[in-house]
Amino acid sequence: MSRYKLGIDVGGTFTDLFLAAGGEVETYKVLSTPQDPSIGVLNGLETIARAKGVPARDFIDDLATIVHGTTVTTNAVLTRRGARTGLLTTSGVRDALEMRRGIREKQYDNRYQNVEPLVPRWLRLPVRERVDWRGQETQAIELEDVRDAIRTLKKADVAAVAICFLNSFANPEHELAAAEIARKEMPEAFVSVSTELLPTIRFYNRVSTTVLNAYSGPVLDRYLSSLTRRLSGAGFSGVLLIMQSSGGVALPEATAKRPATTLLSGPAGGPNAAVAVTRTLGHEGCLLVDMGGTSFDASLVQKGKLELRADGEIGRLRTALPMLDIATIGAGGGSIGHIDSGGLLRMGPESAGADPGPACYGRGGQHPTCTDANILLGYLDPGYFAGGGMKLDAEAARRAVETDIAKPLGLDAERAAVGMYRVINTNMAHGVREITVRRGLDPREFPLVVAGGAGSVHACMIAAELEIPAVVVPAFASVLCAAGMLMTDLAHDFARSLVSPVDALGPDRLQSVVSGLEAEGQALLEKEGVPRERIGHQVSLDLRYLKQYHEVTVPVPRAAVESADWSTIAQAFHAEHDRLYGYELSHEGTRLEIINVRVRSVGTVDKPPLPRCGSGESDPGAALKGRRRAFVPERDSFEEIPVYDGHKLLAGSSVAGPALIERTDTTLFVSAAYRATLDEHATCVLSRVGGAS
Repeated sequence: MSRYKLGIDVGGTFTDLFLAAGGEVETYKVLSTPQDPSIGVLNGLETIARAKGVPARDFIDDLATIVHGTTVTTNAVLTRRGARTGLLTTSGVRDALEMRRGIREKQYDNRYQNVEPLVPRWLRLPVRERVDWRGQETQAIELEDVRDAIRTLKKADVAAVAICFLNSFANPEHELAAAEIARKEMPEAFVSVSTELLPTIRFYNRVSTTVLNAYSGPVLDRYLSSLTRRLSGAGFSGVLLIMQSSGGVALPEATAKRPATTLLSGPAGGPNAAVAVTRTLGHEGCLLVDMGGTSFDASLVQKGKLELRADGEIGRLRTALPMLDIATIGAGGGSIGHIDSGGLLRMGPESAGADPGPACYGRGGQHPTCTDANILLGYLDPGYFAGGGMKLDAEAARRAVETDIAKPLGLDAERAAVGMYRVINTNMAHGVREITVRRGLDPREFPLVVAGGAGSVHACMIAAELEIPAVVVPAFASVLCAAGMLMTDLAHDFARSLVSPVDALGPDRLQSVVSGLEAEGQALLEKEGVPRERIGHQVSLDLRYLKQYHEVTVPVPRAAVESADWSTIAQAFHAEHDRLYGYELSHEGTRLEIINVRVRSVGTVDKPPLPRCGSGESDPGAALKGRRRAFVPERDSFEEIPVYDGHKLLAGSSVAGPALIERTDTTLFVSAAYRATLDEHATCVLSRVGGAS
């Protein structure tokens, strides 16, 4: 009987693996293979098998479940390497994709250029048809226009077709007729239909999301085909699940039809793991920061719930599918340091990635990165990187920093590295402010959960800049997203537009829409093998005050929907509007308007336990490895500080800063202003020392 569950997060530099069996968990890291990420996945499986001393095929045969997060669609969109895509849309509106909402992102920058659409104008082809906002046909669809357009797209070697007509959310018949022709005439093409993906109001949101889905579809399909083929060839016969941007997982077959749901697949697992860890410490909310090799992700959990948003952007392109509210910036261990045209030191957003990687990797990288700076600062031991499995070239790191940073600034290499460290810490603190201060939240009210292989080196300095008193570093911090994937339920999100003043909505109309969406989710989850008793549905409504432009997504009790309890629904909206914007109009009797109905269907799965460690004395002396010269930011000096073996520390161990705690998968720098204490789950809790500055 298969006994292992494995979470896999493919990043830009490393592929992280989190293995669970019964009450035991293990973590692994291997270099990513950007040319084909599935190769890195198989390399990871072979690495685990070698560590266990068994043939790879025997280990893989013992895998019951793999949950996989991928950046394939993300990278395809950001690098513009997706499929050549054509768009069929209503005659007269084909330029909506380029005009977007008609609002300049930077209104006062006369040099600011619009983002280039994924579909060029000559491949955006008009179809004569029209449906009004009520769903009434005002002009029959000209099917010959569709056939002409398909012939044009075939000649242009288009691999994906997006179909999005005006007001189709109210009546999908024209889109479905066009899709039938497209699928018949271009059976090899990926066809994305807006009403199958996102049957909601607001044309630009819908057309942009449909195009993103089409553009990334063939790329994800090729990757999933390659991955499943390699896994099958290696002997895997278990269940493969794919992480979605909304924080749920789904089978590859469902994901392949809706590839746009994976645009934030990689970092989406982290918040689930962060919630599991902080609950053991008595917190129902936290800030999560994940510093990997290429990017830095920041997200927020409040009252034990992941923050979901109904729309977002990737590469300045709008997607209106539900996704976790994650702010991402180009700041990671591979972020390249450089001097800009004004003579200022910058870190990122460009990254050395996995190939060639930082200069210290010895793989041909010539530019100085954050990792190179951390070696010069004494935070990383070149002989113990990845537990000694990967030797780093300290001299190559020094040469890169001297050439590109130190000499242009007139500094020595170590002071240049100090500058690099401080700049990237400031960048990451700014990323946290994006999801807190800019939304009226105080970051000091949340513990800071730190993840990623590089995050623990910078944790104290990020917290100090934001005045956060408590930092939490889980035992599996370096692979937190991979761990979170095993703590994630199967989930599917559905939405339908239902535009009406709330007080004019018939008592059965809302119930009918909700029941229909729940039936879709129920059928899909049962098809995925989830027992009926483990399936649940969460209902939310997009509401606004009448004549407002923007709406607010509000969770509502199912009982309120069944009984048409508009008073309870209105109270929930007023409270949420007040939380977001600081005011509500319930006392003025302002009418409410419903825009969209949303249902999230969830299939609950068993979660792996958190790791546990033995108890011991508070004195960490037994884990002392030695001392190393390292930079202490609070005192702006290099000092000899103790280095502890993180694997020998026990629950109750207390380490006063400045100190280093080394593990095979990460290094934790405890600055002079903090003290680190281990709990029973090997979670390292850092508390600010009283009076430290």
